[in-house]
Amino acid sequence: MAKKVTMQKIADHLGVSKFVVSKSLSGKEGVNETTRERVIQAASQLGYFTQKNAYGQNPLRRPLTGAHDRNKQSVLVLMPNIRSQTQDSLYWGKIVDGIALALDQEGLGMVIISEHRADHFVNVLNPDGLLGLIGVGAISTPQLLEVRRIGLPMVMIDHEDALIPSDTVFANNIDSMSRLVNHLIGTGHTSFHFIGNIRYSRSFRDRWIGFRSALEENHLKVPDIDGDLLLERMEDYDMLREEFRRWVTARKESDTLPTALVCANDFTALAVGEMLREAGLDIPGDVSLTGFDNIEDSLRGVTPLTTVHVPKEAMGRAAVEKLLNRIQNPAAPLEKILIAADIVHRDSVGNPRG
Repeated sequence: MAKKVTMQKIADHLGVSKFVVSKSLSGKEGVNETTRERVIQAASQLGYFTQKNAYGQNPLRRPLTGAHDRNKQSVLVLMPNIRSQTQDSLYWGKIVDGIALALDQEGLGMVIISEHRADHFVNVLNPDGLLGLIGVGAISTPQLLEVRRIGLPMVMIDHEDALIPSDTVFANNIDSMSRLVNHLIGTGHTSFHFIGNIRYSRSFRDRWIGFRSALEENHLKVPDIDGDLLLERMEDYDMLREEFRRWVTARKESDTLPTALVCANDFTALAVGEMLREAGLDIPGDVSLTGFDNIEDSLRGVTPLTTVHVPKEAMGRAAVEKLLNRIQNPAAPLEKILIAADIVHRDSVGNPRG
């Protein structure tokens, strides 16, 4: 029989005091973020969270008992205000709209919190009357640990945490990107480049995997992601602009400019399209360009963007359905739900230049 993983065992493993471990796992102040993350990671690796009666295993709330109870409760939607994760976003805002509509149909309220610091999050969080949590976008491990500690059922949209497993909802990024690249190959393209920081999010990484898989299956060269700084600077538009200008100039001079640029999302593709035009290149005459997400602006560009339509409202609705199902079946296996996404064909893709 495996020995129980205690706070003392975690403390001994890290060479810290049990007091530090306790404060880290409880989300209390007095421990710096680096130490807290080390404790959480060690606790996960040692199996602390998976054993019975672990910190946060037993919900502190009474279970949902019927329609009368449910109508009195709300769902917490946590969408930290980082990386453009706001209700005004053409991507994240649509997901929240889907959540709101689904909750309204169930007679449930919605409380949105945009706080991104775990210590502040604890202060504003009142679990009384909350049915559960739907996380939208990137959320820190300490915040998710606090949700787990107080026993709130949770479903994550477009994000997952390796240390704190939960039900998740994603677009089918790998398969959708693979189909998009195969479409480009079908039009004659053999020279590609992927633009987007694959370390930015799980979705970006999965889109890179779909891109790479399609090229490998067709015996085409896969770009070296470690050798290209374009992948590392996507959050800094000014830096991206300067680096992309140098990159395009060098590729044009060496006659190695790819015929197709595949971007991790529409926002990136629209910025790249603007910079290509500034460099005197025609889309799609000189370079075909694709995005991902099908935000509203993808249709309004100088050259309407070929992209992948992510059914954002459907992702929100699926998360609500999964959360309600999780509440009724707390012991059921965790699920990763993939929502199908389809290619939208527009003018930014053409035959490769001769």
